[in-house]
Amino acid sequence: MRDLIIIGAGPAGLSAAIYAKRAALDFVVIEKSPLCGGQIVNTYEVDNYLGLPGISGLEMANRFRAHTDKLNVEFITAEVSAVKKIDEYFRIETNEGNYETKTVIIAAGASHAHLNVPGETELAGMGVSYCATCDGAFFRGRTVAVVGGGDVAVEDAIFLARFCEKVYLIHRRNELRAAAILSEALLKLDNVTVLWDTVVESINGENQVENIKIKDLKSDNISFLSVTGVFIAVGFSPNSSLFSDVAACDEKGYLIADENGITGTSGVYAVGDIRTKKLRQIITAVSDGAGAVTSVGHYLLSK
Repeated sequence: MRDLIIIGAGPAGLSAAIYAKRAALDFVVIEKSPLCGGQIVNTYEVDNYLGLPGISGLEMANRFRAHTDKLNVEFITAEVSAVKKIDEYFRIETNEGNYETKTVIIAAGASHAHLNVPGETELAGMGVSYCATCDGAFFRGRTVAVVGGGDVAVEDAIFLARFCEKVYLIHRRNELRAAAILSEALLKLDNVTVLWDTVVESINGENQVENIKIKDLKSDNISFLSVTGVFIAVGFSPNSSLFSDVAACDEKGYLIADENGITGTSGVYAVGDIRTKKLRQIITAVSDGAGAVTSVGHYLLSK
């Protein structure tokens, strides 16, 4: 029986691990991927983390993991299939066995949202991508499209413009939602064209993306845009379906938790991108991890 099990090893989970180790808790981190870091592993550059301007996402992830390794944090590589409350403890069921714990911190993060249009699933990995920094190099000298209007979409378009011949940014609204500094940088690029008030209707091609069908929302005009790659950056969906039995979700599927990670279920805490919050950034995820372990400590002392 552990004091705590942390599910997920992104910034929130790794931060929680550091604080749990310093609090001398008996705990373990369960992460399904051999590589820690969550979404930041696929981030080309992080420029807004205090003290580390311009660091790559992979380097940041490696530094976070190195910190936990220095403290001899225990990790289990396994995929969680269920979290069940049994009397006053919890059973974490995984493909590598079951684990019992007095408390659980859920740091399972979020996954890329999909457009859900014809051709998206069929052409995934054949021109359809959700990670520009992972796949962008394959499209050097080509024409590609990025779908979205937030920070990630604009960052992806700027990144791709460095080596693609032409980049189209397709956004369903008439203004970007990205930070002003990113938007300004994007609009200065000669090889980037923003298609405002436009949505993708389908992604087409035989064994590779050849074009996309787009619709102008103001005129209802339908046209086809020749591209070889489509990078989809329309947000994220919380990985919360496994945890709905032990923590309530809001209408979008995020686990309802306060700034201290406290959910409506005693002993269950939610941190990082999976919980309800206004700002989902690395720095807020790290803060979540620290706050939740403090809450865990208070809870265990009260038992």
